[in-house]
Amino acid sequence: MATGERIFVQAIQHYCSRHGIAVDLRSGGWLVAMRRGATRHFAFGYDIGLNSAIAHRLANDKSATAEALALERVPCIPHHLFLNPSMGVHVAGAGWHEAMLDLLAQNPQGVVVKPNEGTSGRSVFKVTRRDELDRAVGEVFSSSLGLVIAPYVEIEEEVRVILLDGKPMMVYRKERPTVVGDGVHTLHELAATAGHGRQVREFDAHEANAIVPKGERRILNWRHNLDAGARPVLVEDDETREACAKLATDAASAIGIVFTSIDVVRVDGTWRVLEINSGVMMEALGKLYPELVQATYDAALDRVFGEKR
Repeated sequence: MATGERIFVQAIQHYCSRHGIAVDLRSGGWLVAMRRGATRHFAFGYDIGLNSAIAHRLANDKSATAEALALERVPCIPHHLFLNPSMGVHVAGAGWHEAMLDLLAQNPQGVVVKPNEGTSGRSVFKVTRRDELDRAVGEVFSSSLGLVIAPYVEIEEEVRVILLDGKPMMVYRKERPTVVGDGVHTLHELAATAGHGRQVREFDAHEANAIVPKGERRILNWRHNLDAGARPVLVEDDETREACAKLATDAASAIGIVFTSIDVVRVDGTWRVLEINSGVMMEALGKLYPELVQATYDAALDRVFGEKR
């Protein structure tokens, strides 16, 4: 296999080699063509081809996901849509900026600004002031046709549930990087020693250069994204696993999605859906639990090729 090849592609190749299925990688591996006899199937990006077009589009649209879940009374974090004003006033509307400011005023704890489509926590900003809001909006609109604004909430725990046909295949929490103070070293020094020096960019200079009291634990990133340094850990607690799986199953049913990864968060002791993903990416997970990841993709590919288990 090529150096640096995605675990998603490796899993497909491994499955196909065991089932007599020819594999043709195109577009640098982002398009995978699989052929057995006269039948050809495609995987694109991290989408293995099981979801309907409408389920795929709903899941890839954060605002549409939130609206669909609200219709089915599935607890979720609201995401308010704003279209890029470069598309014209007849599309974006005339009062979009004032509406953004209203949302900021209604949420004194802050809001989160992010692209309406996209994953991995890129171009995601927490803002509490108008100048921060304007900078974040400008950044997102520079590369996206739409953005969403969600209220910032203190997330006590974030769990991802990977579902296939309503069955939880894997359930894991995202543990953010932390350091524990020793009363001698600064936050920046502790983070650098732990290999998390880049995370300190989330803090202002005063906080980053302040000595952390002995025994005090500091979370280094408000984001739970694996690309932002969080670590996947399988959920062993039966009660937590059951609650998260039930909520994720309800969310998947609400938009009719078959193979998906769903992020649920605990806020004030209550679980809510944060996002639904049509593409199932398990790159970080595959480095820690390769057998479980392969088994999950195998089950999905069995569904694609009509294999019975």
